Amino acid sequence: MFKILLVCALAALVAANENAEVKELINEVNPDGFKTVVSLSDGSASQASGDVHGNIDGVFEWVSPEGVHVRVAYKADENGYQPSSDLLPVAPPIPEAILKSLAWIQAHPSKE
Repeated sequence: MFKILLVCALAALVAANENAEVKELINEVNPDGFKTVVSLSDGSASQASGDVHGNIDGVFEWVSPEGVHVRVAYKADENGYQPSSDLLPVAPPIPEAILKSLAWIQAHPSKE
């Protein structure tokens, strides 16, 4: 199922960049996994590799209409989809008062 979604995403990447030329295209499917690479002349690119257990490592990148280089690396495994990028939002740190409250609750469990 994921391979179908990946192929559709790659096709959408190419279709969205109609004026871009494909510089590199690799699609390898082996008994022990797969590897796919797409690189376009406008700087858009995607690559992913996976193993027989369904674990996938990949990265995709492009230049936004504002001229910002966007790069997202990801891992997909038994823990789900885990993207990482400097452009993804980050949760604020947990306030010290909340951390102290959680520590107190853990040190003083309910008697029930």
